[in-house]
Amino acid sequence: MSELAFTNATIVLADEVISGSVLVRDGAIAAIDTGNVGHGEDLGGEYLIPGLVELHTDHFENHYRPRQGVTWNALAALQAHDAQVAGAGITTVFDAVRIGSDPETGDITEDVNLMVEAVAHADADDRLRADHHIHLRCELATPDVVDHFEANAANPIVGLASLMDHTPGARQYVTLELYIDYFQKKMRFSDAEMAAYIAERNADRERYADANRARILARGRELGLAFASHDDVTVAHVEEAVRDGMTIAEFPTTMEAARACHAAGLAVLMGGPNIVRGKSHNGNISAVELARAGVLDVISSDYVPFAMLYAAFLLPERADNITLPQSVAMVTKRPAAAANLADRGEIAVGKRADLVRVRRRPGDVPVVRGVWRQGQRVS
Repeated sequence: MSELAFTNATIVLADEVISGSVLVRDGAIAAIDTGNVGHGEDLGGEYLIPGLVELHTDHFENHYRPRQGVTWNALAALQAHDAQVAGAGITTVFDAVRIGSDPETGDITEDVNLMVEAVAHADADDRLRADHHIHLRCELATPDVVDHFEANAANPIVGLASLMDHTPGARQYVTLELYIDYFQKKMRFSDAEMAAYIAERNADRERYADANRARILARGRELGLAFASHDDVTVAHVEEAVRDGMTIAEFPTTMEAARACHAAGLAVLMGGPNIVRGKSHNGNISAVELARAGVLDVISSDYVPFAMLYAAFLLPERADNITLPQSVAMVTKRPAAAANLADRGEIAVGKRADLVRVRRRPGDVPVVRGVWRQGQRVS
């Protein structure tokens, strides 16, 4: 039997903040007391919060492709990513792996296989600090997304899939002007090349998207995967998500869509960088506005791992209807529930001892002082 104790801690529970101590036994939380104990790690009044649960991060892909035209060893990229997420207080992470090749990416079949295999191998070889799973980001308007899905979806480390459409004028790029402004600079296209690219991508959407959606949903349901919609803009998009059994709504781009998602019981997920910056990077709805409206459920790091923790402490200062336990639940308990992980996400007796020690002064950037996964220190 192994034991670990924390005392003199400011403990963020699911619905309140208390001062006291936490006892961990054999990797699970055994007791929570409002008094202090005479042994264990003295936190000096610093916060003790649950380990963060991340549902959507592109960070592994960013390590795998650190520069345009450069791919890194997938296992080395994963280990670098893992060290950073654990250091940011994330103890459970769904690594987003985009599937579906298009003219922008070229054939990514080998990349997908290498990344999924890296996570499976690293997990089996006890190389990782955090508990890693795979989130398949399915780009529907592509010819090979179903092949990629079929090749990887049955892997036990895959737990979540999102259905995406990033073609011109759709969803994230709700107007063609926004799409052109972004892609023409990125791809260095002439006006004629941009027009040809738009025509090609729209043709791909007509050819592939609906059929691919149906096939992926059917197979995913057989496997028991959780599904997320992506970049919902209209009530019609939300109705489609509800019809297809989605449980998570990633990055709705309008208040109308976010309200409809929340009302329908989908967990509305937004990025921590949106909260920290106070706005979306591409001009869509502010996550703080959604929080003030009572329709924000889950915060992800998106593209900056530390953004989850930072946003959780910052949000109550920017939305006066949100308490610290509520904002911490958006990075712990609520994403765990959305991913069907009932054993973690809160400091409660019997739950996994995934814990983060945080020093945070009012108005300051929080500091991660220690991270434990199932009672074992990982950062």
